[in-house]
Amino acid sequence: MELFIYLFAALFSVLNPIGTVPIFVGLTQHDSKKERSRISLWTAINVFIILLVSYFIGQYVLSFFGISIDALRIAGGIVIVNSGFSLLSGKFNKKRGINKKIENEAQQRNDIALTPLAIPMLAGPGSMSLLIAFYQEHHQLNEIIISTLAILAIAIAIFAILKSAHYLARILGASGIVAISRIVGFIVISIGIQYIVSSIVNIIKGNLM
Repeated sequence: MELFIYLFAALFSVLNPIGTVPIFVGLTQHDSKKERSRISLWTAINVFIILLVSYFIGQYVLSFFGISIDALRIAGGIVIVNSGFSLLSGKFNKKRGINKKIENEAQQRNDIALTPLAIPMLAGPGSMSLLIAFYQEHHQLNEIIISTLAILAIAIAIFAILKSAHYLARILGASGIVAISRIVGFIVISIGIQYIVSSIVNIIKGNLM
């Protein structure tokens, strides 16, 4: 249960589905309620598949390119910390590659569930590197099952949040969403720094031994 809660909380902080609410509202403002539900569902499914592939296949990509797990954790930590600072400064959307041009193009397309919603807004480099590093430490059968359930729970949470995005936007307002995003940003920075520190410690220990 502790493993499930840890991974769920870490992924929720890095993906920050609450921060996606304003973008989702803007991209789907002219869609029907049924269409919004469909987009929410397929966004969640796409994120689930992307995270699952990162979790199981990511290690082989590292082996192919000869990248050590500590190097990945440091790189991922930097990406995660950068995302956290973006949340704190209110520049998160721009940092995730959602500028005005992309937003306008997305509004003209029929389906935005994969891009830009699933990628790069939700499932980005930070969450991918987090899962790859997590698998290196937790790859027993029971741990894999728990991790898969945590990823599924994240997908369900994303679906629920996006499905009710227009309702949440009215309740929380712009200031409420910003406040939540900045609190999450602080947690995200802490996660990223922890990844960097633990990797540096491992490298130092490895060189001393």
